[in-house]
Amino acid sequence: MNSETSSLRVHDWIPATGHALRHAGIHFDAVRIEGALGEQVAYDLMQFTDFRAGPIVREATGGRFLYFLLPPQTAGLYTWPVGARALSRRAGNLAYVGVPALVGYTWPLDWRSRPTSEVPFVEGDLLHETTERAVR
Repeated sequence: MNSETSSLRVHDWIPATGHALRHAGIHFDAVRIEGALGEQVAYDLMQFTDFRAGPIVREATGGRFLYFLLPPQTAGLYTWPVGARALSRRAGNLAYVGVPALVGYTWPLDWRSRPTSEVPFVEGDLLHETTERAVR
């Protein structure tokens, strides 16, 4: 792995190349939102945070889900509206989330918003409020 790629990686669970499955609830929790609703939530979150929303993974196939990555053991603390699903050990789920590398070929996954050292995760309260607003 080169030092440029290494310096971009905020978390050690982000693969250096391609993509990898990670168990939700261990390194992060995730909130999965499908298609147009997920894109709307991501857009609103990005606008509100001046494009520093934290890690959001987007699928390019199937349901075109977006995965908003929160700190471990936090997604289950909220009651998510219809269309959003918490993926966490606390929520009683056994789920894996595909995580793309930060650079290179990662299809069918990519980053809608990347984690940074300043914003390593999506903020749960803000995501919950943004999702609630988007489904109204």
